[in-house]
Amino acid sequence: MISVDGLAVEFSGETLFSDVSFVVNENDKIALMGKNGAGKSTMMKIIAGAQKPTRGKVNAPKDAVIAYLPQHLLTEDDSTVFEEAAKAFKEIFSMRDEIDSINKQLETRTDYESSEYMALIDRVSDLGEKFYAIEDINYDAEVEKALKGLGFKREDFSRPTSEFSGGWRMRIELAKILLQKPDLILLDEPTNHIDIESVIWLEHFLINKAKAVIVISHDRTFIDNITNRTIEVTMGRIYDYKANYSHYLQLREERRAHQQKAFAEQQKIIADNKAFIERFRGTYSKTNQVNARERMLEKMELIEVDEVDTSALRLRFPAAPRSGDYPISVSHLSKQYGDHIVFKDASFAISRGEKVSFVGRNGEGKSTMIKAILGEIVIEGKCELGHNVKVGYFAQNQAALLNSELTVFQTVDEVAKGEIRTQIKTILGGFMFSGDDIDKKVSVLSGGERTRLAMVKLLLEPVNLLILDEPTNHLDLKSKDVLKEALKAFDGTLVLVSHDRDFLQGLSEKVFEFKDQRVIEHFETIDAFLVRNRIENIKQLDLV
Repeated sequence: MISVDGLAVEFSGETLFSDVSFVVNENDKIALMGKNGAGKSTMMKIIAGAQKPTRGKVNAPKDAVIAYLPQHLLTEDDSTVFEEAAKAFKEIFSMRDEIDSINKQLETRTDYESSEYMALIDRVSDLGEKFYAIEDINYDAEVEKALKGLGFKREDFSRPTSEFSGGWRMRIELAKILLQKPDLILLDEPTNHIDIESVIWLEHFLINKAKAVIVISHDRTFIDNITNRTIEVTMGRIYDYKANYSHYLQLREERRAHQQKAFAEQQKIIADNKAFIERFRGTYSKTNQVNARERMLEKMELIEVDEVDTSALRLRFPAAPRSGDYPISVSHLSKQYGDHIVFKDASFAISRGEKVSFVGRNGEGKSTMIKAILGEIVIEGKCELGHNVKVGYFAQNQAALLNSELTVFQTVDEVAKGEIRTQIKTILGGFMFSGDDIDKKVSVLSGGERTRLAMVKLLLEPVNLLILDEPTNHLDLKSKDVLKEALKAFDGTLVLVSHDRDFLQGLSEKVFEFKDQRVIEHFETIDAFLVRNRIENIKQLDLV
């Protein structure tokens, strides 16, 4: 059992949260929820020991292991896959190295009576007691077993981590966590930048292999599948629900309804008593009653209604100019880099107005196909855009491509043409940039703010072919819902790459699967595809 007792965090006199206490029991699977800026990531860092609170503490058994997977992976580019995974045992290796170092010193020193010599004796005794109490295992064999279990091949072990995509780096980090056998796993936005198969693997790992888990995520399906408890951070305090995310939303609405009713009743009582006090103040016969009511109001604990995030993305794509019947035509298309074949002999056409999904594991060619469609790479075969096609493209790293030295306003003003320039402030307001926000530099924006700003640039001119590569990374649940509805209403052609199953569902009517150097066209909705492939994917990933 790990307990959080009286945590408080203050920045420059501002309180982020205070007097936060809760207990994490064995096998608890907790979703940590709250609007952006509420303090979720800060709280997680404190539990992980990566940040100190202003007040309060985290209590854990002496031998408890807490493993933390931050939002931004910390794998070193100068390490191999095997070396990075072996860092799970770095404390044990460090202990062993220190014992060896002290023993060498004791062999050469002759100051047997000195305090320094005795201190070394004490230190090596303490370390030895801890080290030799650890179960004798073959660490290299354990690392190999974990990596192979997560889908790595033996030839991958000596490759640098820099050669791997975000999804595979996630698995390296998870291998380290698995090897530590932690009592509590902390995950901050673990599904960003990984493919659907990796998300499915992670779900099964957490459900079947992990003990206690605390997760921050904007992936509704993911958190609904893995959690049995939701802790909401709001207005500097927490509410603890024994429910998954969807059930929590219902309970939260019921809680706010009770709060609003109690608040309204209390405000009426306050108003009635104040009116009585004002009416009879100075009336001798009512003095005791006036004083009693004043004391009652002074002691009254005021009811607060929890804040509601009323900011909302207002998103509507401009009407799409009419394109030819087939905005995208691909014929006998192949692409390889050196000896590595990405895909070969791909042929398909996408009709005007179709909404399609590109799915498949990271590295199977989804982004490569997009680059081929956009004419950014040399290919074998044909890949053509149809008549009058106007492309709007949102790259996976679109937010990172923004000029960090420009302000929000300058970023949009730079690409706005004609009369639209007079509406820049209105457009930015629709994307939750208002007041002083428009003068902020891009460098200080959060990931979600950068993504919204990149989306603004995409909307400045009408297009009839939208190509979106992971557009929901860093967007909160509300913004994702708004984007999804806007895409449903978009009257042009849509090509969508996303790992977010909840976002995809109900959105695309055809699926192109990238797998084993092939592009396979499925004439079914993404919903049907995901249901049909779920068990197959699980078996392929050795999850059962």
